[in-house]
Amino acid sequence: MLFAQRAALLEEQLATLPSLLVALSGGVDSSALLAAAARALPGRVQAATACSPAVPQEEVEQAEEVARMVGVPHLRVPTAEIDDPAYRANRGDRCYHCRREMYARLLETAQEQSLAAVADGLLADDPLGDRPGVAAARERGILHPLRDAGIGKGEARRLALAFGLANHDKPAQPCLASRLPVGTAVTVERLAQVYRAEQALRALGYRIVRVRCEGTHGRIELAPAELARAQAASASLERAVRASGFLTAAIDPRGYRGAV
Repeated sequence: MLFAQRAALLEEQLATLPSLLVALSGGVDSSALLAAAARALPGRVQAATACSPAVPQEEVEQAEEVARMVGVPHLRVPTAEIDDPAYRANRGDRCYHCRREMYARLLETAQEQSLAAVADGLLADDPLGDRPGVAAARERGILHPLRDAGIGKGEARRLALAFGLANHDKPAQPCLASRLPVGTAVTVERLAQVYRAEQALRALGYRIVRVRCEGTHGRIELAPAELARAQAASASLERAVRASGFLTAAIDPRGYRGAV
């Protein structure tokens, strides 16, 4: 099926819904979904963004800007996964506990707003496998319109570009808790430390940045295309990460290799 056919199928399927709340992260996938829903369900769609210590403030602001661009009301929905001992323990199923809390709050919001369903931006080529977050969505009855229409990552970006969304080429930005290895407890302090470190590196001009929290050490991952420049200025990068609270820091010579 051609991209145009999948995009048309997405809007056709969305148009069958009475109304919809889109879980809007501020990333490309959910933004493309929101734009399509706004056209398919005029006046019957809203957007909501989960707000917690694991979500950078600028991600929430980006989500608000996307909603404004497509003319859809936007809500900030506080979530309290950090209060859940199972989430904080970070035993490998952290995403399940996070998403279970997020979807519960979004479903409550949908009910309050008299909206019939909640949808997220899961894609057709997102590997499912052992994904606790997807299991939480399934349990809560969350819809996956992009996946159902066969739209994958590249096509979601094309869709966002076609809708004129400014974030169509935005790099993936998973939650800050993804920087903590399994077994390292999730705390507000660690999340804030990672956030400060990554912001400091972005301020130095790096676009794709991850700072992995390995105890008191910050492992810096950058896009492979930026590694040569970073290695030449390694002292300044490591100094910036140490200033955020890590005792030591170093650039990973393998570079950034994935979405988390």
